Amino acid sequence: MLHAEVNGMVLNYARYGEGSPIILLHGGLGAIGMFEPIIPILARDHEVIAVDLQGHGGTADIPRPLSFEAMADDVAALVVQLDLGKVDLVGYSIGGGVAMRMTIQHPDLVHRLVAVSAPFSRAGWHKENLEGMARTTHDVADYLKEMPLYTLYAAHAPRVQDWPVLLDKIAELNARDYDWSAEIRAIKAPTLLIYGDWDAVRMAHAVDFFALLGGGLHDALWDGSAMNANRLAVLPGATHYTIFADPRMAETALAFIDGR
Repeated sequence: MLHAEVNGMVLNYARYGEGSPIILLHGGLGAIGMFEPIIPILARDHEVIAVDLQGHGGTADIPRPLSFEAMADDVAALVVQLDLGKVDLVGYSIGGGVAMRMTIQHPDLVHRLVAVSAPFSRAGWHKENLEGMARTTHDVADYLKEMPLYTLYAAHAPRVQDWPVLLDKIAELNARDYDWSAEIRAIKAPTLLIYGDWDAVRMAHAVDFFALLGGGLHDALWDGSAMNANRLAVLPGATHYTIFADPRMAETALAFIDGR
């Protein structure tokens, strides 16, 4: 693993493969390791830079709330520090929100955006998922130690005792209302949205997201000339808890990034 000092923290990251860079961002309570099944696919013809976000994996927490905006600035600072130029972003769940914010806040650094199982507003989650997020605090820290996400966290965290702190910070992040629809409409980078057909993000929200990007608003015509550069993919039989390791997701993202 590699480390970079950005915005008052030591960011943990890893590099795989060679070629034009793809930044890979994990979901809440996750880490780089959750992408192990798909990194070899993404790294076939690209350099993949996978990042542990604030307080996750091998990146120690700092006295700052978790926010999509701040974490987007962290990733942008890493891209600049590594002199990567324009990058392709692949972000899952909370990492997808961070990727969206980086595209909005640092458009000069983004070539293409791939957002996986991520909403553009808090209202995009199913009601039961919002209720579950609200319950995921330090109160259930011991219970969650039986889950694979804690095993991943404990294997890399500089301070394993910060697990309850991370849970509270994630709960606060998930409780914060947001709606980026106006800023999404202004995104210029070609964007691919990927969801499972049984996702934690509502399917109607996924369609609304695509529409904000100008997608699906009219017929593409016989030759496809009425399409813009944005795409929507729905993977059958995929859920929010399987899609991040699904080879179909990686292959779909690669086809888009490579313009195929």
